[in-house]
Amino acid sequence: MDPAHSDGVGAHRMPVATMAWITDPHFDHAKLETWREWADEVIGHHPTALVLTGDISEGDDVSYQLRCMAETFDRPIYFVLGNHDFYGKSIGGTRRQIIDLARDVPQLHYLTDCGPVMLAKDAALIGDDGWGDATQGDYENTTVRSNDFELIDDFRTSSRDTWREILQREGRQSGERLSSKLASLPKSVRHVLIATHVPPFRESCWYEGKTTDENWAPFFVCGGVAEALRVAAEANPDRIHTVLCGHTHHDGDAEILPNLIVHTGYSRYGTLDIESLIELSGDGFFVPRVVEAME
Repeated sequence: MDPAHSDGVGAHRMPVATMAWITDPHFDHAKLETWREWADEVIGHHPTALVLTGDISEGDDVSYQLRCMAETFDRPIYFVLGNHDFYGKSIGGTRRQIIDLARDVPQLHYLTDCGPVMLAKDAALIGDDGWGDATQGDYENTTVRSNDFELIDDFRTSSRDTWREILQREGRQSGERLSSKLASLPKSVRHVLIATHVPPFRESCWYEGKTTDENWAPFFVCGGVAEALRVAAEANPDRIHTVLCGHTHHDGDAEILPNLIVHTGYSRYGTLDIESLIELSGDGFFVPRVVEAME
């Protein structure tokens, strides 16, 4: 993956009024009528673009659903992938397939493979998949048995002893790609929106109104992305970093630093929601909650 393949900083520029944020839709669990009603609802809000923070579907259905979205919504769709999107395949194979798809369909922009998207002179969008990378919590003694280990080829075809190494590799590489994108932002950028799937910090990993414990943290927090964000925020105190993520299916907001805010989105299998209609103004990104479930 080339973090800035053909786009480059500033090559992607679009006027933004409102962006619809969608997370963890799991389209494979939703009825067709639910999908149609949800699509009509999204279109009715007239967003300039869509931002999708992973768990789109599973297997080959991911590409199918992205194509359906591109045909339905006549506007840019910026997205990252979640762990479910790799089910039935390898991590690298899935990413290559989605990169090819996004480069073939003009509306689709896979942020893991894109450089910064300039939304305004002082505002940009970047993103990366992220991964529950076993850097937080008690991996050695956890009782959690993730389906990822059975349904993603990288784990299924390798020894259990290597799983932690794979998790940490994915988190580290996500962090490195984000660090590169953050470092490439022009000095004029005062507001950056970061899309990822896995909550970067334990403080942003929500479940039923509480943050994660030692048992679940290894699979629900991405320490590699957290490190990249913290370093960038501390090095650029005048730039506001607004993070969008999902994965836990429970919502919450966390202020990590005065200029680093993480919004975690809600999801429920079988329903489709609009998590937020994000507004961009001279004051930066405003992320109100708009949870309107279609069942």
